[in-house]
Amino acid sequence: MAAPRSSEPRRPAAVRPLAANRRARHDYEILETVEAGLALTGTEVKACRLGRVQLRDAFVELRGGEAWLVGVHVSPYSHGNRENHLPDRPRKLLLHRREIDRLLGRAQVKGLTIIPLSMHLRGNRIKVELAVAQGRKEHDKREAERRREAEEEAREAIRDHRR
Repeated sequence: MAAPRSSEPRRPAAVRPLAANRRARHDYEILETVEAGLALTGTEVKACRLGRVQLRDAFVELRGGEAWLVGVHVSPYSHGNRENHLPDRPRKLLLHRREIDRLLGRAQVKGLTIIPLSMHLRGNRIKVELAVAQGRKEHDKREAERRREAEEEAREAIRDHRR
């Protein structure tokens, strides 16, 4: 027999980062983010939990009404056997149909792409944070860097002024 449900609200599951695509925020302007699940094999889950993931050149490909994460390198699990996974295989993203349709609509706009920003553990589930992004030109990257440095200097000046 199941225990009676508590009237207390559920606490959100703890989030533990596994990998991050740090170049993404430099190379792209992030327009929108979405969290998605991943269909993984057993040894992939174990390797991901150890942080053996590289997101640098990854992107999302929409084909056949499904979303696939392409270009993610998950190193083979060290204690795996001959049934170990392929490191660079495309992995299916677990999204609702309306989320896939919305991403497909956004991706068809000229110059927009879908890239992974980070991979994290939410409770016992491995999730990927995806971003609809627009590529930056070299001069845009320099401008963003200048803007970031100016904001940092302003914060420091305010902090020093308060002392």
